[in-house]
This record gives sequence, C-alpha cells and structure tokens, in this order.
Amino acid sequence: MSAEARAINFGAGPSALPESVLEETAKGLLNFAGTGIGIAEISHRSKEFTAFVRNLESLIREQLDVPPTHHILFTQGGGSGQFSAVVLNMLARHRLLRPELAEEDRVMDYVVTGSWSKKAAEEARRLGGGRVNVVADGRKHSPDGKSFNNIPPAEAFTFSEDPALIYYCENETVDGVEFAHAPGPTAFPFERLPKTGLIPLVADYSSSFMSRPIPRLADHAIIYAGAQKNIGPAGLTILIVRQDCVVDVDAAAKLGAVPTPITMSYKTLVDSGSLYNTPSVLAIYMTGLVIERMKSLGGVPYFEQVNKNKAEKVYAVLKEGEAKGKLRGKVQEGSGSWMNIVFDVLGEGEEAKFLSGAEARALKGLKGHRSVGGIRVSLYNAVSEQQTDKLVDYIREFIGQ
Repeated sequence: MSAEARAINFGAGPSALPESVLEETAKGLLNFAGTGIGIAEISHRSKEFTAFVRNLESLIREQLDVPPTHHILFTQGGGSGQFSAVVLNMLARHRLLRPELAEEDRVMDYVVTGSWSKKAAEEARRLGGGRVNVVADGRKHSPDGKSFNNIPPAEAFTFSEDPALIYYCENETVDGVEFAHAPGPTAFPFERLPKTGLIPLVADYSSSFMSRPIPRLADHAIIYAGAQKNIGPAGLTILIVRQDCVVDVDAAAKLGAVPTPITMSYKTLVDSGSLYNTPSVLAIYMTGLVIERMKSLGGVPYFEQVNKNKAEKVYAVLKEGEAKGKLRGKVQEGSGSWMNIVFDVLGEGEEAKFLSGAEARALKGLKGHRSVGGIRVSLYNAVSEQQTDKLVDYIREFIGQ
C-alpha cells in the first residue's frame, strides 16, 4: 500500500506509528543490524540485540532525564500486568520495611480518576495483602456522581501516613482526563504527599509516556507504560523503577507477603538486564526506532510543543461545536487530556453520520470506548499536526452543516 493510500489513525491503541519507522522495520525483518537474520528471528541474547536494548535504555534515560537512582526495565503484560506487579513488589517492599504490621494495617493508596485507575484499585483488592484506601475519586466531583470527567481538587486527596504504595494514572485513555503538566488546580498534588521517607509513588503513564516531560520524575518510585500508544506496538511495557523498590520478593514471602511470580519481580528484571526470558523482541526494536526518530526531531520538548498545538486545535473546534449545539465535551474545563479528547455528537443519528463522514475521508479510529460511547480523538506522538488539521477541518465542516 502506498503512503498516499494510508488512513489517518486516531485510534486509542494500538495506535499510529511513524511511516519511516514502519519502513525501517520492514528492512529489519529481513536483516537486523547487518546480521543477515531478521529481528523477529534473532536470539534475544545475541550481542547485536543486547546492544540495541542497552542503547534504547540510554535513549530513554537521556530524553526523560531519568536519574541514576532509577532503573529502566523492559517487560511484557502491558499496563494490566503492572496492576498486579506493582502491588506484589510494593507489598513485598513494605513487608521487609514493616514486618510487624498486621495485614489490615497495611494500606495501598489509590487515586481513582477513570476506568484504568479503577481497574488497578480493583486488582489491588483482589490480590489482598493489605487494604485499599481511595485517596480521591473523580466520580464524587462530577455532576451526576458517576462519571469520570475531572481531576479532583487537591483538598480532596487524603493520603495515608505510611502506605505501601500511592497509585495514580496520569492520563485516562477511556475518559479523556489527564493531570495538568504545570502547577495548578488540576496538577497532581505532590505537596500533599506524606513526608516520611522515600515516597512509594507509582504512576501509570501508558498513554502519555514521552509525549511531554514527566513532572518530578525523581520523586516517583515506579513509572510504567505500555508502549502501544506513543512509542511502539503492543507487547512491550517500559518500567522506570527506583532502586529501593527492587527487593528480594522471596525474603518478603517468608515473612508473610503474597508470593510474587518470578517474571513479575523487578529484581529478576534488574538482575537479568530485562532478558530473564525472551522479551518482545520486535516491539523493542520498533520502540527503539521510534525513540531514535524522536531524538533526531528534538526529543521530548519538541513533541511536547507539537502535542500542545494539536490538542489546542481540537479543543478549539470542540468549543465551536458546543456553541452551535452540535457537540458536547465530556470533561470539565482544565481536566482535559492532550492525548485522548472525548465528546458527544448531539442529535438523533448524528454520531453515526459523523463517523461515516470521517471514514469517507480516511479519518479512522474515532469511535469512543465501548464503555462510554461518543467520540474519542487520540493524538499520540505519531499523529502529525498536519493530520490533526485535516480532522479539525472535517469537524468544522460537520458542525457548519
């Protein structure tokens, strides 16, 4: 298929990848790094692939300014796998630090701002090993009391004094809610975190990883991201893990912690250089190509500006549609995501008409998540400003009818 025949992919994930990366991947499928063996065939323990992994780690460290106190790890299982791994590793850490605590006194703090953080909290309850404290719940601050359409105000956050972990999702892909990047009422309230020791702060950055800098990265215990939004295909999960969270999970289990599967142990990943078992070789390769391209274009600061421009254009046309009574945004002012912009098309049959018109113009992946419906525009790194302009032009045409 020619580049001209390709659709513009606004899907929420797996999502758009740069065409140059797809073309380079096609070459690598036949011959990786001059080995004469394709990337999908080569041993993950070959010196060429091992060198590629180490370079990828270095590129991420450089572009996000990851301090030496944190490891960069590669694994599988997506964000959902980390719902479990985070709980098991952080409960093991807490057990080693506080072996005298009874189970009911071991607390895990969860900020619930959308579908994914809600699922993460549910998994923590399912695994046990401590009780879940909901620090803040966005539904309590929505007009209907059940929608995730906002970042709760800072004063609503009630952190525990000594939690095993404090969990938040930076960007909610389904609900279109994101913590603000700059300080303000919808930024993450770092100032309210407990002041005792190293903060066990965990962030799900799956749908915004490397779209802009990470505020106070060094203050996080764990940051993780599924690659299939901004930086690669499905199959790879990237972790940034502070050294004190790499613990002997077997020693913790002997003290009563919930046992951790060996491939979910952060210590296993660190000790093996992320190569304990066969990783997602092709996904790692494509992610490396994406991040090399990012660096050549100006790195995270460049994409931050482009992503800001794209989001502002879509929100501006959404406001035009609201003023004309044709569209309705789903998220409260100031809480909207740069990555996933969600809205409803008003009127009987109008949503189907909107999607049909978009499809005819090769603007694809715009249907909202099945759990909430409506329209969702995903503006990940590989979606260019020019492609965004084409969508904005179509929306303006639609609301002008």
